Amino acid sequence: MDKKKEHNLNITLQSEEEKSDFIISIGTIFRKLKKYVLIWLIVAVIVFVAVLGNTAFSTIHRKPSLRALVSFTFDGIEKGLDPAGQDFNKEMIKNPVVIEKALTSLGMPLDELDNIRNCITITGIIPSDAMDKILTYKNVYETASNNNLQAAQAMLGVSYFPTEYTVTFNYSGTSLGRNTAVEVINTILEEFKNYFFDMYGYNESLGNSVSALDISSYDYSEAIEVLDNSLDTMSKYLKQLSKDDKTRFRSSVTGYTFDDLYEAIETIRSIDLDKVSSYVNVNNLTKDRDSSIAYYEYRINTLTRRKTSIEEQLVSVRDSIRSYEKDQIIIFGNGTDGTDTQSTQTSQQYDDMIAQKLELTNDLATTKQNINYYTERRDALKEFSDNDSNNQKKLDQVDKQLDNVNNKITEVIENVKLTADDYYENVTFQNAYNVLVPASSSMSSTISVIKNNVKMPLILGEGAVFALYFLIAFLDAIKTDSFDRKKKKASEQENSVGEPAESI
Repeated sequence: MDKKKEHNLNITLQSEEEKSDFIISIGTIFRKLKKYVLIWLIVAVIVFVAVLGNTAFSTIHRKPSLRALVSFTFDGIEKGLDPAGQDFNKEMIKNPVVIEKALTSLGMPLDELDNIRNCITITGIIPSDAMDKILTYKNVYETASNNNLQAAQAMLGVSYFPTEYTVTFNYSGTSLGRNTAVEVINTILEEFKNYFFDMYGYNESLGNSVSALDISSYDYSEAIEVLDNSLDTMSKYLKQLSKDDKTRFRSSVTGYTFDDLYEAIETIRSIDLDKVSSYVNVNNLTKDRDSSIAYYEYRINTLTRRKTSIEEQLVSVRDSIRSYEKDQIIIFGNGTDGTDTQSTQTSQQYDDMIAQKLELTNDLATTKQNINYYTERRDALKEFSDNDSNNQKKLDQVDKQLDNVNNKITEVIENVKLTADDYYENVTFQNAYNVLVPASSSMSSTISVIKNNVKMPLILGEGAVFALYFLIAFLDAIKTDSFDRKKKKASEQENSVGEPAESI
């Protein structure tokens, strides 16, 4: 390159004793970079291989965390509520019951249950647009003046509840290998689906409490009352399911709808159970007459106290309703004659009191009916002797009828369970919980983890190598240019000494 056309870099070195300027040629720097480029490439490759190898070894050796992605899509999750309307708890994914079932299904011991649970973390995923909005509102709140502080606080109330969660399993805290750890975490996520259905689907405890009753331990009238209460409980449960069902669901497992099962229960109550009850009442049958009379006396006293309490509550509610005025709105100048008009606005408190009154009225009527029933049964038993109320043939007949009713109830409860499970799994909670991305032990997954871990060390290592390469080339360029200038200056001085002096 023609030195006259070269771009130069002017550097000034200054000290207290001397000041010197010298010029570094950009061309010289590039020539030095070219001179050391092969060495730089070799060192860069060596650093790349070393960093990659070290990262891969350390990543595999320290058991990199496994990650899975799950989602929830049911009514209320966007407000942070579970299907029961309570605060949604993401930690239930790692419930000990779920982990225990997963380990049991894999045939693994439960020794590491606590370790596995402690190594699982669940993190909600918030979309970037939602996060930007939250941060914006937060910034408005922090910078708000007193005048608009209330508006800023209202904006700050905006929040976002995640519907997708990352499940991270840092199995380095366990003795599990990678493949086993993947199997364990994926099984836990699958078992949680069953746990979710059990918790928010069919009321298993309700069915168990009904079917677990041993009616043979009760006297006949007591057994009839217990069965009637059980049927009433299941009837209300089915009525609620039918109300929630907007699809007129018919189970492919049982072939029944909720209304079908409701009618079946009402049939058992109105025909089968009433038939047994009438037979017992007409014949005044009992296993122990004195015990039954004492039981009726107890029920009469209890219900009488309850009746008194309900009547007092009802009087209080009626007085509150009479003295309560609904909210009124006055509309100025809206009348046809120019006068003001007013309208009564509905009040939730007033409506609640009316509903409470109706509930208390119904409860009072039922309580009175039960008092009359138990009074009649007590008086009837008192008129009969033990021989009249203990006819063995009739007792055997009642036992047979009660067993028949109990078997029908057990059968319908099983159909309720199967139908409800089918409904929750395929309608209500069909897509309520999904494993979007399961954990993986594939080579591609391992490579992905290594790639994420190697990025920063590789950038730092290669950056350091390039900086060193440029520094060496730059210093060598300074040295070369400095040497050339000194050599040129010495040559000029030598030439000036050798020239003859001008004649005067």
